[in-house]
Amino acid sequence: QVQLVESGGGLVQAGGSLRLSCAASGRTISNYAMGWFRQAPGKEREFVARITYSGGSTYYADSVKGRFTISRDNAKNTVYLQMNSLKPEDTGVYFCALDLSGPAIVAKKTGYNYWGQGTQVTVSS
Repeated sequence: QVQLVESGGGLVQAGGSLRLSCAASGRTISNYAMGWFRQAPGKEREFVARITYSGGSTYYADSVKGRFTISRDNAKNTVYLQMNSLKPEDTGVYFCALDLSGPAIVAKKTGYNYWGQGTQVTVSS
């Protein structure tokens, strides 16, 4: 089993920044691609970003491209999401997820196997 725990969420003004962390336990994540997703109130969960197992390739939703950066530290079994130039529409619960298949696939938005409990991000206007 894999446990994923997100942290770093909070309340920030529009234009501000936050850095989310996702710490994994129970399995080393170095062999797997990881992703970040978010869910706004009343909306379905949506893909935000993905990073391949080595960290060599990343993939972003168009809505966050150029503002968010996904990264990983396999030695710390942790994945990060740096969020800059935040907008009110970025508000939501942010989840990290682990994908057991296709570790080198770059553009993959579905089929993730393990999920964290989420961390709340609120961006005020």
